[in-house]
Amino acid sequence: MGRTAVITGGASGIGRASADRLAQDGITVVTLDLSGDADVVADVTDAAAVGEVLAGIGPVDILVNSAGIVGPNKPLWEVSDEEWATTFAVNVTGTFHMCRAVVPGMRDRGWGRIVNLASMAGKDGNPRLGAYSASKAAVIGMTKSLGKELATSGVLVNAIAPAVIETPMNASNTPEVLEYMTSLIPMRRLGRPGEVAELVAWLASDKCSFSTGAVYDLSGGRATY
Repeated sequence: MGRTAVITGGASGIGRASADRLAQDGITVVTLDLSGDADVVADVTDAAAVGEVLAGIGPVDILVNSAGIVGPNKPLWEVSDEEWATTFAVNVTGTFHMCRAVVPGMRDRGWGRIVNLASMAGKDGNPRLGAYSASKAAVIGMTKSLGKELATSGVLVNAIAPAVIETPMNASNTPEVLEYMTSLIPMRRLGRPGEVAELVAWLASDKCSFSTGAVYDLSGGRATY
């Protein structure tokens, strides 16, 4: 029986690479994004829209939450209420909406895989990216909690915390920010979307069977804890 994966932020970057990689394993992939290049155009911050879209897709076996924004690039005390709220709406609430919508069906079927894209910023904190760092820390906390809640259900929930990856989202950072984040990586290079996609593929498979609520670093040596 074939499996179906839904990938948010699937029109580009890590989401697109993950969609291509899962398709290689014979998985039916549905990409969801605000971009028209996705299979389904939808806003993850809109709970009603998420419910409607997923009802149309049918049973979802694999969920990859890759939709995200960098948010404001400024000192925390200069971040506006709107900038803070928007960053959390996409990165945290969007992930929550998607997880809440698919978990009941996964539990009923006794199998499921959820992969949340966090960030090294959620563990280390990046200067001038306080809203982003805080939002990714929230994704890590959500992953750990949900993984424990579902630990005996056959549904596994894990997160990946990449260092900076060559994606359109990170291309929006200033050269100074990119240079700083690259300087923290002992390999002295950015990661590639395909490298993240390989880890996504394992976490979304039967081969991943004794890991849940975990956070996998993919950082070129930046994080060793």
